[in-house]
Amino acid sequence: MKPGKVFLVGAGPGDIGLITVKGLEAIRQAEVILYDRLANPRLLEYAPPECELIYCGKLPDRHTLRQERINELLVEKALDGKIVVRLKGGDPGVFGRVGEEAAALAESGITYEMVPGISSGIAAPLYAGIPVTHREHAESFAVVTAHDKSQDGRPVLDWEGLARGVDTIAFYMGVKNLPFICENLIKYGKPSDTPVILIQWGTFGRQKTLQGTLTDITEKVLAAKFSNPSIILVGKVVSLREKISWFEKKPLSGRQILLARTGTHSSELAKELTNQGADVIEFPKWTSISVPVDQELIEKLPTYQKVLFTSPESVDEFFHALRSFKVDIRQLTAVVYGFSKKTLNALEARGFIPQLAAEMPENGRFLIVGDDITLQGYKGANADLWVIHQKQIDPQYESIFKRMLGEAQVDTVVFPSRASVELFLEGLKGFKVTTEEILQNAQVVSMGMQTLEAVVSAGLPSNGMPDQPTKDALVQFLSRGES
Repeated sequence: MKPGKVFLVGAGPGDIGLITVKGLEAIRQAEVILYDRLANPRLLEYAPPECELIYCGKLPDRHTLRQERINELLVEKALDGKIVVRLKGGDPGVFGRVGEEAAALAESGITYEMVPGISSGIAAPLYAGIPVTHREHAESFAVVTAHDKSQDGRPVLDWEGLARGVDTIAFYMGVKNLPFICENLIKYGKPSDTPVILIQWGTFGRQKTLQGTLTDITEKVLAAKFSNPSIILVGKVVSLREKISWFEKKPLSGRQILLARTGTHSSELAKELTNQGADVIEFPKWTSISVPVDQELIEKLPTYQKVLFTSPESVDEFFHALRSFKVDIRQLTAVVYGFSKKTLNALEARGFIPQLAAEMPENGRFLIVGDDITLQGYKGANADLWVIHQKQIDPQYESIFKRMLGEAQVDTVVFPSRASVELFLEGLKGFKVTTEEILQNAQVVSMGMQTLEAVVSAGLPSNGMPDQPTKDALVQFLSRGES
C-alpha cells in the first residue's frame, strides 16, 4: 500500500476566516484530522463527510492525548494510505511542537508539508486594536511561552533581556503566572506604569479584553476572574487601542449564538452573524442518507394542485429525482410553496414563482417534500409525503458540541425556520442536555411568524422575532437587544 501524506496545518487564532487558503485546501481533502482545543471546531465543517476526526486537545491540567501518542497516530494513519491533517491552533511553529511531529514523520519516511498559520500573539492584539510594532512606540517584538519548561510552575526566562531589550512582549498562556511576570519585568527595568492588556479568546466573537499596567493588572485579573486562553501583551503600543479598536465595536460583538440547524452544511445566516461579531454554534450537525424514490409519487405528480417544499435541500433533491427518472418538468402544474425565504429562493432559481407556506390554502390533497424528521408532523394530514432523505445526527460531532457549549456562554438561540424547531429538539434527544439547560439564560428569536408559532407550540420560551425574516433584520433586532 502506498503511504499517505500528512499536512501539519496552522488553523489560525480562532476566527475561521483567518485560516490560509492552503490550510483550508488540506482540510477539504483530509481523510483523518487530528485537531487541538484551540483550533476552531467550525473548521471541521469543511472536511469531507467520511473524514475521521480525532481530538488531541490539551487543557492546563489534563492531556487528552500525550504527544508521543499523537506522533504515533500521524504515522499509523499515513501508513494506512490516508491523507492526514494535523490541525493546530495559531501557527504550528509557534509553541506548537510541530518540530517533534515532523521528526517522527521523517523517521518513518512519511511525506509531509508544514502549512503556516496566523499566530495568536499577532492576531489577537490586532483584533483588540493594537499593532505589535509601531514606529513611534515599538520597534521590537517578542513572543514568550509562560508555561512550558517552567521551574516550580514559573517560566525561566532572560528577564533582563526582555525588560530592557524588547518593546512589545506577548506572553502565551500566562494568566496563572501573571504576578510573577509583572514582578520580574519591573525588577529588571520595565517601568511600573507600562501598559498591559489581556486578550481572552482573541479573534473569537467572545473575545474579552482587560487593560491595566504592570502595577495593577494582577489585581484586575483576579477581580474579573480572567483565565486562559489569553494573550498577555506588554508595551507602550497598548495605548493605541483607545484610538483604533475596531473588532469589539461590531454590532454583535460578545454575542454567543446557538443557531438551530436544518442542513448538512453551514448556513449563510451563520456566516453573516459571524461577520457581525458573534460567536456562532450551529446545532445539530446532520448527515443525510438517501431514500429510494417512490415510483407511485412520480406517477401521481400531474395530479397535485399544490406542492410544499420544506427546505432548499428538498428542492434540489426533488428535481434531481425528476431528472433521474427522465420526467418532463412540464408535468408539474401545481402551485409551489416553501417553508422559508431560502426555500423560495431555491424554487425561484428553478424558474418558479413560489409562495410561502402560510399562504397555502388548506383544501385539496397536496404533496409535501422533505426529510423524514420534518415530515413526521404531517402524518395523517391531507397530503402525500415524499421523503427525500433520512437525517441522522453525525455521531462524531456529539463530543465536539459538548466541548463548544462547555466553553461558550450561550446568550441567544435563533430558529431560522419552522423545520429548525423540530430538528433542534430531535438533536437534543441524544445529547443528554435538556432544553431548559440550553435556553435558561438565552434570548430565543424566531425568523418569521410560522417559526414563532412552532417555537411556542413546542413549549419553548419566545422572545419575539425581527420585522422581516432576513439576515439584516435579524442583525438589527439582536443589536437593539430586543426581547
